[in-house]
Amino acid sequence: MNFDYSEEQQLLADSLRRYLSAQYSFEQRKTLINGDPGVWAKFAEMGLLALPISPDYGGFGGGAVDLMAIMEAFGEALVVEPYLPTVMASRLIARGASDARKSELLPAVAEGRLRLAFAHTEEGARYDLAAVKCKATRSGDHWLLDGRKKAVPGAPLAGKLVVSARSEDGIGLFLAEKNDIPSSRGVDGMLQGDIAFSRARAGRLDGGLPLIEEAIDFGTALICAEGVGAMKSACDATLEYLKTRKQFGVPIGTFQALQHRIVDMFISTEQARSMACLACSKVDQSATPEERKRAVSAAKIRIADAARHVSQEAVQLHGGMGMSEEMKVSHTFRRLTVIAAQFGDADHHLARFASL
Repeated sequence: MNFDYSEEQQLLADSLRRYLSAQYSFEQRKTLINGDPGVWAKFAEMGLLALPISPDYGGFGGGAVDLMAIMEAFGEALVVEPYLPTVMASRLIARGASDARKSELLPAVAEGRLRLAFAHTEEGARYDLAAVKCKATRSGDHWLLDGRKKAVPGAPLAGKLVVSARSEDGIGLFLAEKNDIPSSRGVDGMLQGDIAFSRARAGRLDGGLPLIEEAIDFGTALICAEGVGAMKSACDATLEYLKTRKQFGVPIGTFQALQHRIVDMFISTEQARSMACLACSKVDQSATPEERKRAVSAAKIRIADAARHVSQEAVQLHGGMGMSEEMKVSHTFRRLTVIAAQFGDADHHLARFASL
C-alpha cells in the first residue's frame, strides 16, 4: 500500500497547516474555543466542508483517505470545531435522505451555512451501538421522538440533528430540528450537549443499524488519523523541549535514556499512522462489512495503545510542566486520552476483532 498523500491531498494539507499556524495557534485557540464563525467560514472557503460531499450536491466526493490529511492537521492544532460530527451526519443524510432533502441540506453543509450532529449515544449504552432506547412513534406523515441522548459532540452548534431511535420496525434514523441544548465541554475542550426529546417532530431517513455501524466505523478511522496528528505534535514538542531544557549544564536530550524514550514515541506514531491509513482505505473500499470492521478495530487498538504511550511519555519527559494548563502538551494529552476511548476503547475493539 502507498502511504504517501497525492499531490492534491498534500497541497490541501499544507494550505490548512499554514492557516492553522497563523490563525489557530495554541494561544489563539484559547480565545477561539467557544466557537468563531470565521473559522467555520474559512474551512468552507478552503473546501474542507465540501470535500466529503457528492459532486451532485456541490462537493468533491472525497472519502476517508482524502480526509486523512485534514484530520491529521486538526489533531496537530487541537482544533475544536465540530468538523467530524458534521461529516458523519452529512454522510448519513447522503445515504438515507430523499433527493429533495439532500438537495436542501448537503449544499448548505458544503457552503458552511449548516452544521450537523449525529445524536446516537445514550446513558448506559457504553459502546453497544444497538443499545437505543429513544423511541420514534409515527404521527401522520411525520414521526415523534421521545428519549435522551448523552454527550452528543457538536450538538450545541448544530442546525439539525440526525438521531437514532427505535420504532416498531427496529432501529432507524431520523432528521430533527435542534432546539436549545445545554452545552458542556469534555476534558479535551470539545463542545457537546445532552439532548432531551419530548414528542419532537422528525422525518425518517432510510437505513438502520448497518448504516449506523458504517458511519461509526468511518468516524473511527478519521479519529485514528486525528490521533496521529496529535501524537506528532506531542513528539515534536517533546523533542524541542529535550533540546532546550538543560541539566548539569547540558541539554537533557543528550542523555541516552531519554533519547531511547523519544525514539520509541516516534516509532509508536509511525506505526499508528500505518494502521490509520489501512483503516481509512478499508472504509472507502472494503469488499465486505466484516473486512471493514476488522481493519477499523485493528487500527483503533493500535491507535489507543500508541495514544496512551505517546501522551504519557510526552508529559513525563516535560516533567511537572507537562501537566500545566499553559503547556500545549497537557491539552494534547487530554485529546489523545479521549481519542483512545472515543467510538470504543482498545478492549472493546479487541473483542470485536476477535469475534469477526
